[in-house]
Amino acid sequence: MVRVVADGLPVGIVGAGIVGLAVARQLALAGVPVTVFEKEPAVAVHQTGHNSGVVHAGIYYKPGSAKARMCRRGVDLLREYCAGSGLGWDARGKLVVARDEAETAKLRELERRATANGVPGVRWLDAAAMRELEPDVAGQAALLSPTTAIVDYPAIARSFADDVLRHGGQVLLGTAVTGVDRRGGLRVLTPGGSHRLSRLVICAGLQADLLAAAAGDEAAPEIIPFRGEYLRLRPHARDRVRHLIYPVPDPKYPFLGVHLTPRIDGEADLGPNAVHPPDRGRHVGAERAVSGGDGVDGDRRAHRRFTAPQLARGRGVLGARLVEGGPASPWGGVGWRCRSGGPVRQQAPVG
Repeated sequence: MVRVVADGLPVGIVGAGIVGLAVARQLALAGVPVTVFEKEPAVAVHQTGHNSGVVHAGIYYKPGSAKARMCRRGVDLLREYCAGSGLGWDARGKLVVARDEAETAKLRELERRATANGVPGVRWLDAAAMRELEPDVAGQAALLSPTTAIVDYPAIARSFADDVLRHGGQVLLGTAVTGVDRRGGLRVLTPGGSHRLSRLVICAGLQADLLAAAAGDEAAPEIIPFRGEYLRLRPHARDRVRHLIYPVPDPKYPFLGVHLTPRIDGEADLGPNAVHPPDRGRHVGAERAVSGGDGVDGDRRAHRRFTAPQLARGRGVLGARLVEGGPASPWGGVGWRCRSGGPVRQQAPVG
C-alpha cells in the first residue's frame, strides 16, 4: 500500500527510464502527486531503449532468491500490462545451448534452477530434438524455455508515462537535475529553477550513485558501467532461427554471453559484447568503436578479454556473413561490425 503524502508536495523521480516511470506510475495510480525529471527530450533514451528486448523467465537465478521471486512476479505483471494496453508480447521461447560435456553439466544445473523457480514448460532437448526445432543451431543439448518473450521496452515506457500523466502526474522532459538542496526541506535544482518535493527517488541509470551521493547518501555501492554493442543480421538471415539462442553462461564472466535475439519489430540482433567505457557519458553510440576513433585500443583489449570467445561461439550458429557491416572491424580477425546507431546498453555485473 502507498500512503498519500500529507503535505501535498509531489514525490520527485529522477529518470524517465522504465524503472523511474514504473515507480512514478505506481505512485500516481495511488493518488500520490508525482513529478518525473528527465534530462533527455524523450523517455527511454538510455538503457531502456538499448537492450535485447527480452523478458527473462527466471532460469538463471538462485532458487528462493529475491531475483528469482521478482523475476517470476515481474513476468506475470508485465504480461498482464501489455495485454491490457495493446502492447506487443511475443512468447517465442528460448534455447540455452550446450556445446560439450562440460557445458551440458552446467546446463543441468540451470534446468534444476528453472524447475525450482517455477519457470513454466521448461524442457530438456538432446541434439536431435534441438535440431528439429532449430536446424541451423549446433550443440550437444539445449534447455527450452517456451515462455521467454520479447517486447518493445521503449513502447512500454511511453505507456507508463501516459499513465502518469493521465493520473495527474508530471513528466518534465529536457529537465536535468543539477543538484539537490536539503536545507529547510527538499528541493531539486534544474536549469529552469528549483522544485520543492516531499521525497526524492533517484532512478538515474548510470548517474544514480553519483546523484545519490550529491544528495547526501552514502557513496557505496558504486555503479561499474559496461557498454554492450550489437550486430544486426542481414534481412535474408532473420528467419534462420525462430527462438532466442543463448549460450550456457561462463561463470568467469558476469554476463549471460553473446546471444542471438529476434526482435519484436522483425529484426534480429547478435550480441552484446562488454566494453568498459572511458567515462559514463560515452555509453550511447556504437560508431566510435568501429571508426578508429579514440578509445579503440581500450575496446580492443576489452574485446579480447570478454567478447572474442563468445563471438567465436556465435560463428557456429549463423556465421559472420549473415551480419550487416563492412568487411572488418578495428578489433581484427572478427570480420563483424556494429550496426549503425547501436543499439547499445549499459549494464552492471550481475551476481
